[in-house]
Amino acid sequence: MPVITLTQSIINHKLEAPAGKQRVEFCDASLPGLYVLVSAAGNTATFFLRYKDSTKKTCHQSIGRTTDISLADARKQAMTLKVDIAAGKIPGKQVEVPTTALTFTAFFETHYLPFIKPRKRSWQKDDSLFRLRLQAEFGDLPLSGITRQQVQSFHNDLKAGGLAGATCDHYVKLLRHTLNLAVEWGMLSANPIARLHLFNEDNQVEHYLDEAELERLLTVLRTDPRRSVCLVALFLLSTGARLNEALKATWSQIDQGNRLWRIPASNSKSKRARSVPLNDSALDVLNRVATQGKHEQIFVSDKTGEPLRYVHKVWERLRLKAELPQLRLHDLRHQYASFLVNSGRTLYEVQHILGHADAQVTQRYAHLSMKSLQEAANTASAMIERGQKTA
Repeated sequence: MPVITLTQSIINHKLEAPAGKQRVEFCDASLPGLYVLVSAAGNTATFFLRYKDSTKKTCHQSIGRTTDISLADARKQAMTLKVDIAAGKIPGKQVEVPTTALTFTAFFETHYLPFIKPRKRSWQKDDSLFRLRLQAEFGDLPLSGITRQQVQSFHNDLKAGGLAGATCDHYVKLLRHTLNLAVEWGMLSANPIARLHLFNEDNQVEHYLDEAELERLLTVLRTDPRRSVCLVALFLLSTGARLNEALKATWSQIDQGNRLWRIPASNSKSKRARSVPLNDSALDVLNRVATQGKHEQIFVSDKTGEPLRYVHKVWERLRLKAELPQLRLHDLRHQYASFLVNSGRTLYEVQHILGHADAQVTQRYAHLSMKSLQEAANTASAMIERGQKTA
């Protein structure tokens, strides 16, 4: 049951049952419930409205053949029917449309992914979670055959198998979102796992460097021969940027005169453009990159001359060389934030420099702020002690 935005052109020219199938439904993305049933027998196509009666049973109301009624008129009639149904006026003629049970795999691949790809940047993560575990557990089940007990047991088994609670929750959140869309599109009567309890574990991991660790890291980044990846790491440490933002950075985004890096909305996780102030360290990195005027993108591979795409393998070697085996590239962003907070900058300033859409995300650095406040309070204590000695 493909979900598409129906047009009159599609109705006139592109609707046909796939080879090997007797019928197929084309669901209208702009009006939930409206669909065209295309039958291989006689090559007929008919508008239907899918709805639920007072007993929550899924029903199908015939509106008319595509050869007899236009798409615009079908939508008008469907809207009128939806108003009548909402008012308790159930259409007199209900048509049972025989369909094969739609499996979770079929729904995910045919409906969910085409819908989510243009709307979610991290859709590959959803696809990966599906392939890793959801498909094996629920893929062959019809949507209506997935039960709350099955999902709860699956959730518990993931935790018992050693996965972190937050990772277990990601699987259930994806499954819940998928089934919510099936309900919204009239393909499932209700979501069996609505409000299912999650583990809600705090999985925030941050590695802050002390002076000795920072010095070891900087020594490696300044001397290792893989200069492109080293410079990327130094840039992250100097700007607090995300890795993806740095790898996509172009010279046209850099305003060296005003010491600004303008990150477009297309490269930002929050989907909002923002400007990052460039300090002396960041400008020094840009001066040492030596790609300006030669390449559009700032960071280019030493070996291929192509824009950098994958740096984690080299980073793994660099952090081991610095004796920091747990240090992630994303920790450099946290380290930058710690520099700001421990220097007395406010969480408001940190939020805007890092590009957090929600101030709650920045609150993870509040404990660093308390350290600065404690040091400030200690200055008052020191003054009192000096006063007592001179009294």
